[in-house]
Amino acid sequence: MERIIPEEKIIGVDIGGTKIHLGLVQHGTVIREMKIPTSAQSGREQILNELIQGIQQFIEPDVLGIGVGVPGLVDEGNGVVFDVQNIPDFTQVPLKKCLEDYFAKPTYLTNDANSFILGEKLYGRAQPFQNVVGLTLGTGLGGGIITNNQLYSGAFSAAGEFGCIPYRDKTLEDYCSGKFFINQFGISGPEIHARAIKNDPKALTILHQFGEHLGEAIKIIMYVLAPEAIFLGGSVSTCYPYFKAGMQLSVARFPFAQIKKHVIIERSRMNNGAILGAAALVYMKSKAEAAKI
Repeated sequence: MERIIPEEKIIGVDIGGTKIHLGLVQHGTVIREMKIPTSAQSGREQILNELIQGIQQFIEPDVLGIGVGVPGLVDEGNGVVFDVQNIPDFTQVPLKKCLEDYFAKPTYLTNDANSFILGEKLYGRAQPFQNVVGLTLGTGLGGGIITNNQLYSGAFSAAGEFGCIPYRDKTLEDYCSGKFFINQFGISGPEIHARAIKNDPKALTILHQFGEHLGEAIKIIMYVLAPEAIFLGGSVSTCYPYFKAGMQLSVARFPFAQIKKHVIIERSRMNNGAILGAAALVYMKSKAEAAKI
């Protein structure tokens, strides 16, 4: 992938269970943005109407297209959204067709973790790497994969669901996301972060344990994909300074010295990564389709 920051205006959308985050991207910057509550318990028509009304605030004649990141399964080719986390009725929605019919702009969809690593690849520090993984650490654990400078989505945009891999008595997600703090210690991610900032010994110990578990997840990824770099995003990544040592302790036990020596593991520095990632999806897809002509 060329190191180019697109000049075109692109609308990026991040659909979540509690909010829809929208933004207008140009020159690698979110120049305007807004957040609207997701009517997660309402019917699909209401959610679609809210989404359209939100996009309407950003649509301009020179917008290249609309990119959408969704926390669930997506048929990227046909633009159909399947199971979406925390939005029960938003299933088998032909979202691409709905938005293209309404706005007459090319629209592309992918899983939100895929969107994250695309944003890091096009706009962030993943640009120099051909093989890179993005991990979103939030209420769950998501993953996006780029191999040979191309996004690898797999069937239904489901590649990179590392959180579902069995680990100990549960799954990696239970130990490498906000679920770990809530289920193991009855404390939320933001609260543990606030306590860590104050050097609370218990909070620091918990975050060190979290880091060790995350390091075990990263080792699995290193075994399977051997990426050059892994970037961490999501709300829990704000705790990176406090779980970094535990993570490194686990990764240090990886047996292949050359891979361990050269892999880069860092927290993403992107602001509005979900919006930038959705915009990156539009740019990449548009460029690929133009090359076929």
